Order: sequence, then C-alpha cells, then structure tokens
Amino acid sequence: MTDQLPGRLADRPPRDTLERAWRDLVATARRTAADGLVVGTSGNVSVRVGELVLVTPSGVPYDRLTPGDLLAVGLDGERVLGELAPTSELPLHLAVYRETDALAVVHTHAVHATAVSTLVPELPPIHYMAAALGGPVRVAPYALYGSPELAAHLLHALRERTGCLLRNHGTLTYGATLDQAYDRTAQLEWMCRLWLTAAALPGREPTLLTDDQMREAGRKLSGYGQQPPGGVDGG
Repeated sequence: MTDQLPGRLADRPPRDTLERAWRDLVATARRTAADGLVVGTSGNVSVRVGELVLVTPSGVPYDRLTPGDLLAVGLDGERVLGELAPTSELPLHLAVYRETDALAVVHTHAVHATAVSTLVPELPPIHYMAAALGGPVRVAPYALYGSPELAAHLLHALRERTGCLLRNHGTLTYGATLDQAYDRTAQLEWMCRLWLTAAALPGREPTLLTDDQMREAGRKLSGYGQQPPGGVDGG
C-alpha cells in the first residue's frame, strides 16, 4: 500500500479501521457478482470512512482483490492510498458523498433494473417497498459512463431518494452502511423484475399503488424492524 499524498493523511482513520472497511467492501462487491447483479468487472462499490472514500478499482475481478489492494481517494477524487486506478465511475460515487449523507454506495448493472431503465422514466409503483427508497424510483437520463453529465443526471434522479436507475446502464443505491446500500440494490432489482413480469401478461395491466398508499407505506416502514429501547415497535 502506497501513501500517494502523505501530507493529507495525518488525521486519517486508524489502519485497522481502513482494513476492516476494505474487507467489508470487497465482501459486498463479491456478493453483487455472486447474486447476479453484475457480470465480470462491471459495477462498483464504495464506502466512506471519515474524509476518505474506499472504492473498488477499475478492471479487477472482485475475487482477485486482496487486503494489499486497499484503495482510497479523497472527496476531491485524488488517490490517497493504494496503487490501483479507481473505478471509472468514481465521479458517481463522489457526487453522492458530496451531496447526501451516504456512507456507502453500490452501483450495479442488474439485468431487470437495466431493462426497466430503457422502458419508462420512472419505475411504476408496483410494490410498497419503493417507499423504502423514498418513493417511486426515477430513471436518470443516459450519459456516457464516468462523465460529469451522468453524475449530474444521477443527483437529479436521487432527490429525496436513496436509489435510482440509470438509463441503458444500471442502478445506484446508497445507505448508512454497505449492508443497507446492498439491500436497497437487491430490493430495487426485485421490484423491477416484479413489474416486468406483471406487465408482460397480454391484455392485462398491473395495478399500481397511489401516492397516498405510498406515503402510508413510507410512514409505516420508517418504524419497521428492531428499534432501540424507547423506539417505535416494528411489524
């Protein structure tokens, strides 16, 4: 591991913290491949640790990544740790970290989600779990991968959302943890598959949720799951 910009590293997180975050990042990246959300070296994953962003490198299969490949950049995109070149989609990740409270980002080329991105400007509200992403999931207009234009389109699609589709490209979701970002990606792919399946039946139109139904689901989902003492009881 090489410190490319040692003057900026005086207040970096402890080495063991970075190594633990890198292990979690690599595990999440491998999970996207194992679950069929990416093929080959497509897609990318990142996690924010303090003022550093750990990110998967460009063109390296996830099963070949080792602890010694730890790669980190600053929020300005300058490489701070590591020898490998970061993913070409780094501008997408940095845009999310600069403009949201994200601590982890997952970008995939999931097949059903990518198919939906070519058909509609917004994933129809086929299931209430869309509320877990902030509401109906928008499709960001197409732009060349890795370009500033794509990052700008992405931020527009992510307004009040934690996930979006990228036209003719794939998905991007973020969260407070790698697990949360990944779960949102998997949920988005499932909803896209559900809508494609329902919409494919000849002569039938799938029923969709209304705005009021989505808001109601969103309120209930905000209290779902295990809550800390004194919190809201989940379902």
